[in-house]
Amino acid sequence: MSTLTLHTLQASPIPTANKTKRLESIDLLRGIVMIIMALDHTRDYFHDDAFLYSPTDLSHTSVFLFFTRWITHFCAPVFVFLAGISAYLYGTKRTRKELSFFLFTRGLFLVFLELFVLSLERTFNPAYPFLNLQVIFAIGVSMMVLSAMVYMKKQFILAIGLLIVFGHNLLDNVHVPGKGLSSFGWALIHDRGDFIFGPFIVSVHYSVLAWIGIMSVGYGLGSLYAPAYDQKKRKKMLLSLGWGAIVLFIVLRAINWYGDPAPWSGQKNIIFSILSFLNVSKYPPSLLYILIMLGPALIFLALTEKPLNAWTEKITLFGRVAMFYYLAHILLIHTLALFGAVVSGHNWSAMILTSRVYDEPGLKGYGFNLFIVYIVWIGVVLILYPFCKWFDKYKRANLYRYRWLSYL
Repeated sequence: MSTLTLHTLQASPIPTANKTKRLESIDLLRGIVMIIMALDHTRDYFHDDAFLYSPTDLSHTSVFLFFTRWITHFCAPVFVFLAGISAYLYGTKRTRKELSFFLFTRGLFLVFLELFVLSLERTFNPAYPFLNLQVIFAIGVSMMVLSAMVYMKKQFILAIGLLIVFGHNLLDNVHVPGKGLSSFGWALIHDRGDFIFGPFIVSVHYSVLAWIGIMSVGYGLGSLYAPAYDQKKRKKMLLSLGWGAIVLFIVLRAINWYGDPAPWSGQKNIIFSILSFLNVSKYPPSLLYILIMLGPALIFLALTEKPLNAWTEKITLFGRVAMFYYLAHILLIHTLALFGAVVSGHNWSAMILTSRVYDEPGLKGYGFNLFIVYIVWIGVVLILYPFCKWFDKYKRANLYRYRWLSYL
């Protein structure tokens, strides 16, 4: 089994066709969100409005732009949740000590990738003036925390994960003022912000507390995919959990009582009121954000335990080589943006960044309409497909020869 994305946990060979079928639904879901994720990153580097306002700012956005952004919200929580499931499956063939060691070293490796590889890919600036702690960082830290938690009973891990997911919004009004180490430490846990340390700007985009909760819940539910677990029972459980999460989201969101720091409100028309209802907080991920993103994901897992067809087989490929794809797609999108800068009358060197691309002063006036963004996005996915196919074949053939491949 070639496990999850930004976790890439590699399990033992799968002995039965029935088990393979189960895991294909996980790879399929992962592959879909990998493809969707590239849309958001393409928009960051190419869309003209990205330099002016947030796509979820209801005072400026359009319905199509809103959903172009909103659909990509599924990516991070699905990655992290499936990473938890995959950690459980990895551990079914190994001792807790082996699982713990792999999770810790894998998490440390992901943090290294975020700081030194992805930061360079995002900026193309070898001076590393801007370090953005994003989803790979959050997954890495969550894995290192889980590496200690795996010595507890699975039920305790699930309970702790649920407690974090349902309770972390109680901390929304807790802030540590200033830009010192204490403020930075709290931002890492449950806040966000930009901090200056010498010549470096460090942006905390993904506070880790809620993501630790999501991964722990995924690990706790991993037993649903144990070889002996009944498929019909699993489907029923996944459907119940998925619809339950959606219903709970609707109830809590409707009464604006708890679960998100940004309440919804009536807007200029019913469509925008619906957008306000759906416009939940990702940084850090609120309870309502988690419910409405993971609810449909659970339903998808329940309904896709079936043989792959020609299209779903291609999509599943991206799920099997997700870490490779993640690294490659950031590099490709930024490289294409160099050409985009030249085409739009800017110097290519303006894409050597010192901050976020949409905050770069040298790119004032840069950008393309949303139609071009979608064209570039489709092109990125098509270009990467043969490279991912090659890597998938190489990894399958050499995994037991080169154990480091399990980290990619």
